[in-house]
Amino acid sequence: MKKILFSLAVVGALSISANAFTLGNLGDFEFKKYADGLYILPGPPMEPNVENEGFMNNPAIIESEHGLIMIDPGGNYNVGKKILAEVEKVSKKPIIAIIDTHKHGDHWFANKAMAEKYPDVKIYALQHMIDVSKAGEAEKWYGILDRLSKNLKGTKEFQFPTISVKNGDKLEIDGQTFIMHHPTRAHTDTDLVILHLESKTLFLGDNLMKSRLGGFDGSSSILGNIKLLEDIEKAPELNLYVPGHGAPGKMHETLDPFIKYMKLLEEGAKEALEEDMEAYEIKPKVVEKMKDFQGWDAFDGQMGKHLQKMVEEVEALDE
Repeated sequence: MKKILFSLAVVGALSISANAFTLGNLGDFEFKKYADGLYILPGPPMEPNVENEGFMNNPAIIESEHGLIMIDPGGNYNVGKKILAEVEKVSKKPIIAIIDTHKHGDHWFANKAMAEKYPDVKIYALQHMIDVSKAGEAEKWYGILDRLSKNLKGTKEFQFPTISVKNGDKLEIDGQTFIMHHPTRAHTDTDLVILHLESKTLFLGDNLMKSRLGGFDGSSSILGNIKLLEDIEKAPELNLYVPGHGAPGKMHETLDPFIKYMKLLEEGAKEALEEDMEAYEIKPKVVEKMKDFQGWDAFDGQMGKHLQKMVEEVEALDE
């Protein structure tokens, strides 16, 4: 009898392991509880690649009386199916709403997996995010993520957000309250910063990163990103701050590193302009001051681009 029970236990353990959300040698991933009804699945803070299957953001779920509200469900249909399985380990309630923070597909392409399972789900985003995504941004990001992760083939049909929101909107969803803030230009010009009142949690999308660096495109403003985060730190402290990539946490431990990184870029850009130097010429001096960030994912690939953009932004202030 003991042998039979032991065998059943082994089979059970293997079954659980087989169903775990595992990414290569990166380990297992699951939703963690941060407050009553608030769960976040912290992704590995790295660029999309074959091992992480294109998953590296922080999908969140808020459990309401009758369902679940998701924020940034993930970066592609295939990984979205795995995230959905993790959601169902937390709660069997249906996903009734999704809020997408911005246009970059690594945050919202998993909309498709969620809507396939729950076709009545309401998906919210800034109208400009919806417009630019339909106008080509989704296709662009599909190409980027498919090339880097090799995990998107056969999933090119996009599930765009269906309901637009604007700056200052107050969403009441099944007893949960979300305040929408749209910074005109920060990480992109399509961003939503979302305050969940009941848990006092601020979801910042890619306006905040920790342990990795992402790109700033032509719609971005690094100076605008600095101002946004500095203004947030002037406000009364909330319980939790959730970056688009990297670990959620308290205000200063979570926001200060990225602010410091961007401020060092600004200092370097101003010095370059004062000394009539190009960004690449001042770069070694700026890198030397960035010892705290040299271990962040994509530092070598992104820092020089960020410095060049900052030089252009600072120079434009004087025009």
